[in-house]
Amino acid sequence: MPSETITLKTEDGDFTAYVARPSKDKAPAIVVIQEIFGVNAVMREIADGLADQGYLAICPDLFWRIEPGIDITDKSEAEWKKAFELFNAFDADAGVKDIAAVIDHIRADPGCSGKVGAVGYCLGGLLAFLTATRTDADASVGYYGVGIESRVGEVEKLERPLMLHIAEEDQFVPKEAQAIILQALKNHAQVTAYTYPGCDHAFARHGGEHFDEAAAKLANGRSLTFFQQHLA
Repeated sequence: MPSETITLKTEDGDFTAYVARPSKDKAPAIVVIQEIFGVNAVMREIADGLADQGYLAICPDLFWRIEPGIDITDKSEAEWKKAFELFNAFDADAGVKDIAAVIDHIRADPGCSGKVGAVGYCLGGLLAFLTATRTDADASVGYYGVGIESRVGEVEKLERPLMLHIAEEDQFVPKEAQAIILQALKNHAQVTAYTYPGCDHAFARHGGEHFDEAAAKLANGRSLTFFQQHLA
């Protein structure tokens, strides 16, 4: 399964993206939206896994405006400090604009069927929600998105399918925030939301402190079924 790093040129500047290609000539694409640790081994592994499932996966460097090429882990205090500095400096609106450029780029790729989905984690979970409300992505999935509760008004713009995975014990998304999100989205025809009892933030991050194998398997299975349904 071949992979490469490409450069996208936009009116705001150039940034890179990791691309993993499936074995077939034409496939739906999925934009993999990073956590606060940049395009690191975990994100590349997710992209590679999607390529193994038959998708053209692309993971853009969304921190490029602050500092290009961030690739850190969740294993040291210094890296966590760096990650939160990046998170606090990040402009989500500019990030969604970059994701829209990525969608346009990968949709025009000769290896793309024309359908493009998005999946995001943590910061990327919020961006997946905004990708669903602000871009022409065909289907989006957000895992434990941080800050969605302050953006739920955007659901009025949602016209394409969105799936959210919410960790019930998420230390970064308190119960009150979860209640706001679920209440705002519960009657929307395009939204499917799942909650995971006993799970903390990043329960699907392989190798992470709060990784929950059973919950990750369940959520990932739901996501793949969702993409098969909407990107075929």
